[in-house]
Amino acid sequence: MTVNIIVFEGDGIGPEIMRSTLEIIDLLNTKMEIDIKIEKGIIGFDALKQFGTTFPKNILSSAKKADGIILGPVDHNAYPHKSEGGINPSGALRIGLDLYANIRPAKNYKNVQSLSKSIDLIIVRENTEGFYADRNMAEGNGEFSPVPGVGLALRKITEKASTRIAKTAFEIASSRLRSNPKEQVVHSIHKANVMRLTDGIFLDACKNVASQYKNINYKEMLVDACAAHIVRNPSQFDVIVTTNMFGDILSDLATELSGSLGLAGSLNAGDNYAMAQAQHGSAPDIAGKNIANPISLILSTSMLLNWIGKKQKIQNLILASDLLDKSVTSLLEDGGNLTRDLGGTASTSEITQNLIKIISNSI
Repeated sequence: MTVNIIVFEGDGIGPEIMRSTLEIIDLLNTKMEIDIKIEKGIIGFDALKQFGTTFPKNILSSAKKADGIILGPVDHNAYPHKSEGGINPSGALRIGLDLYANIRPAKNYKNVQSLSKSIDLIIVRENTEGFYADRNMAEGNGEFSPVPGVGLALRKITEKASTRIAKTAFEIASSRLRSNPKEQVVHSIHKANVMRLTDGIFLDACKNVASQYKNINYKEMLVDACAAHIVRNPSQFDVIVTTNMFGDILSDLATELSGSLGLAGSLNAGDNYAMAQAQHGSAPDIAGKNIANPISLILSTSMLLNWIGKKQKIQNLILASDLLDKSVTSLLEDGGNLTRDLGGTASTSEITQNLIKIISNSI
């Protein structure tokens, strides 16, 4: 069965780490007899030069026709104003495809230096509302200035979005419980002591969903306390569910503590579509130097293959995802396979070729 994936290289280091990812996909196609067909689209600065916009009109419709999307990092902070074509492709795809769940694992790897030795958690972040100005209004922007020197921002929290992200978190916890006898805890992270209305809606939805999963423990924690506890004792966390901005911040904290954002896989998923996206940015300062860590995008792609495999009942995709995860673990056990962000000297191309060797020898 052919699986159609559309890829967007993005900006900065995007083309380099996407090249590594596509080499891995080519290998899996050959070795595991899966049929992944790649289509390439143009977004970001390349699209701005060619079409006058960072997000051409055909991109969303092309993405909807695909079985999955791989998005390279984008440098949207450096884009021009929206009126001049500067549209954040990540936000546009998340909203346009209703990718309401941003799933971000963080874990330790053997021989990778880290600030914590006991992280194995997943942060499930609501992706379509919250304190994000491009996701709160049917028309216009959720951030505005009524008079010079005054800025206002709107935060939208709905029962519907809160309920479905909570269900995603509890389903992930249930899946972890099935593969590991360790009891699972879902922590709902909030700031309801200050944002009583909006986080109150979020917490009520989480409590209602929790009542349907008697085998999963449920706890609540203030976001500032959660940040402190992730540093102090991350082993207490299994699955964290939270709103958009809190999840964005906490996931970067957790993955950096576990080793590096270069190892941070990330999947944006909805009911009908999913998009792999490295958790880190475009790092334009190291672009073109062959030193970027490609692992985050590779692990994100593994999450996408697993999502497609389960949705379409393609067992070989699930097996390919499992093989890819195990191969990355084996890769990182060798201190010679560490890029600069991990304290090593390995290049992007060396990491890619060494991972290819491990995968080839494992099949």
